[in-house]
Amino acid sequence: MSNREVISIEEDIKKACEVLRQGGLILYPTDTVWGIGCDATNSEAVARVYNLKQRCDSKALIVMLADENQLCRYIDDVPDIAYELISVATKPLTIVYDNAINLCKGLCAEDGSIGIRITREDFSKRLCKAFRRPIVSTSANISGQPTPIMFKDISNEIISGVDYVVENKRNQNGKATPSSVIKLSHDNSIKILRP
Repeated sequence: MSNREVISIEEDIKKACEVLRQGGLILYPTDTVWGIGCDATNSEAVARVYNLKQRCDSKALIVMLADENQLCRYIDDVPDIAYELISVATKPLTIVYDNAINLCKGLCAEDGSIGIRITREDFSKRLCKAFRRPIVSTSANISGQPTPIMFKDISNEIISGVDYVVENKRNQNGKATPSSVIKLSHDNSIKILRP
C-alpha cells in the first residue's frame, strides 16, 4: 500500500495548511478541477502562482472561501442578493464582486473587483476552514493550455512547481464542471459572464 492510500484527510489538510502559512503553493482538488492554491493575502505567493502558470498578472485570479459568512472580510459591501444566489446555486458559482479588501492587490482586476467562490466540495471546504484565510483557486495548467480534468492530466511542470501536492482524490475520475461566473454590482445588477 502506498503512502497516498494511507494518509488521512486531516493529515493532508494539516500539511497543506503548513505550506500555505509559509507562503508556499499547493496543488489541491476543488469543487471544479484540480487547482493551484496559495494564501490570497500573500503577495509573494500570488506572484509565484502567476509565474508558474506563465499568466499575465493583469488577469485576476479566483479566491475560494469555506462559507459566505466570510465574504464581508474581503468585500467592502456585499450585495444582499449574493447570499440568495449562493444559497440557490446548484453547481459551483463564482461571483465577481466590486471593491475587494484585505486581499493581495495582485489578485484583483484593475477595477478592484475579485471573483470569489464558496466551495461545497468536502476537501476544499475543510481546507479553507482549517486555513482560516482565503485561498487562491486557479486551474492547474500553464496559461493557454487545456485545463486538466483529472490529476493524472496535470503536467510535470505544474506538479514540480508547487511545494505540496495533496494526496487525497488523486485517483478520482469524473467529469469536472467549471463554475458559473456572474458579476454582481452594488446596485444588485447581475451580468452573466459564464453560464
